[in-house]
Amino acid sequence: MEKDYYSVLGIERSATADEIKKAYRKIAMQYHPDKNPGNKVAEEKFKAATEAYDVLSNAEKKYQYDQFGTNGFQGGGRSYGDEFFEGDLNDLFQDSPFSSFFGGGKRTRRASNYGEDLRIRIKLNLKEIALGTEKKVKVKRHTSCETCGGNGAENGLAIEKCGACKGHGVVRKTTQTMLGNMLTESVCNSCGGAGSRVKTPCSDCRGEGRKFIEDLITFQVPKGVRKNMELTLRGKGNVPLRGGMPGSLIVQIEEEEDDLLKREGNNICYTLHVSFIDATLGCEMEVPTIYGKVRLKIPPGTTCGEVLKLKGKGVPDVNSYSKKGDQLVFVQIWTPQELTKEEKDILLSLRDSPNFIPKPNKKEESFFERIKSFFQG
Repeated sequence: MEKDYYSVLGIERSATADEIKKAYRKIAMQYHPDKNPGNKVAEEKFKAATEAYDVLSNAEKKYQYDQFGTNGFQGGGRSYGDEFFEGDLNDLFQDSPFSSFFGGGKRTRRASNYGEDLRIRIKLNLKEIALGTEKKVKVKRHTSCETCGGNGAENGLAIEKCGACKGHGVVRKTTQTMLGNMLTESVCNSCGGAGSRVKTPCSDCRGEGRKFIEDLITFQVPKGVRKNMELTLRGKGNVPLRGGMPGSLIVQIEEEEDDLLKREGNNICYTLHVSFIDATLGCEMEVPTIYGKVRLKIPPGTTCGEVLKLKGKGVPDVNSYSKKGDQLVFVQIWTPQELTKEEKDILLSLRDSPNFIPKPNKKEESFFERIKSFFQG
């Protein structure tokens, strides 16, 4: 189901970074689990707000979310099942009377391990960009050990509850302050936050819970992506030691240069060389597009620098299923460099003909004005 992070925080899509932070701070103070022990409704509201803030407070994630949402794109915020915000809460509550209440530091998570993100680049041609494509890439990464299920214990069973934290993964401490008893948490040093310890290490992965392999990953590239845009494939990064959430595979888009077609935003530009005779008399010519070749009508009297439009033959908008750019065909009159004597005689005989004497129309847009008007819509 599509999530509206702006509605979760109660802000407009045009909200500034300070407004996003202020909105999250207000919700976090109201619904934080430490203030509402055992209240599942408050916990869910806190988790939803934290997930929204994690995305909207990060410029890169916010851009991806604004472009693709949470359903139409493999990315967006993390799933916040049993986790809490891992940033420094002092940044959010430094001016609030609740700054001491939240432990003055970082809120820790059970199973706090997150695997490392991996980054790769892929090159796409104009056709792949316009139509969307499926890509298969080989990535060397750590994946969960199948023998032990990722916990690092022999057959996945040789584990025991951590005695130091009694299986919680965190150690809680109550301190007396001027505001009353304050509860703080820290990751258990004995188990590293896992809540359990390995008695007998897995012989296959030597207790790491993961293996380093070359993995074949298949994913879809949406239509209309642009150079340097990043696709985030959740769960396709490295798996951390002995369990936890795998990182993401971040795919950066590169565009291959085309010999004939040039991309300009969502429009495609193409230079068509037309002979003087065809431009004068008019004709039909075959023109390449990213969707295949098409026949283009050259009207009689077409001048050099004229721009003809092939509507809808450009690149789709990444935010729309139907909106597309156009292909702009820039006409260049081809002037022959070598002529036979007979050809020269024919042209000389026409030189003084009234129809061959230039008569520019001052009301017509200049070449540069026509170009400007096309790119400004």
